[in-house]
Amino acid sequence: QVQLVESGGGVVQAGDSLRLSCAASGRTLSTKTMGWFRQAPGKERVFVAHITWNVGATYYADSVKGRFTISRDNAKNTVYLQMNSLKPEDTAVYYCALSKTIYAATRPTDFDSWGQGTQVTVSS
Repeated sequence: QVQLVESGGGVVQAGDSLRLSCAASGRTLSTKTMGWFRQAPGKERVFVAHITWNVGATYYADSVKGRFTISRDNAKNTVYLQMNSLKPEDTAVYYCALSKTIYAATRPTDFDSWGQGTQVTVSS
């Protein structure tokens, strides 16, 4: 009953910046947390960042701390991921996710809804 659509991916050079967006629609009133995951080819889907929907508390994976910033626009039901100082190892499909049950959501199983993903490619 919740639909998530990511956008903003693309091909950039190392050191560049990119901003991803995720628009949520449907039955979103009970949202607790929205987050971002990424998955490289042949790898597991891993946590990147989340933000709680009420007070906007944020949490980041160590690999992106200081480089990525997650934010939200509650009125637009949209979450963003600002990615700075991109590295080739950031190359992955980035997925937006929404949890209605857990604020401190960091595992894929903590999330109820998922977007289709958007490709981010960082070349050296």
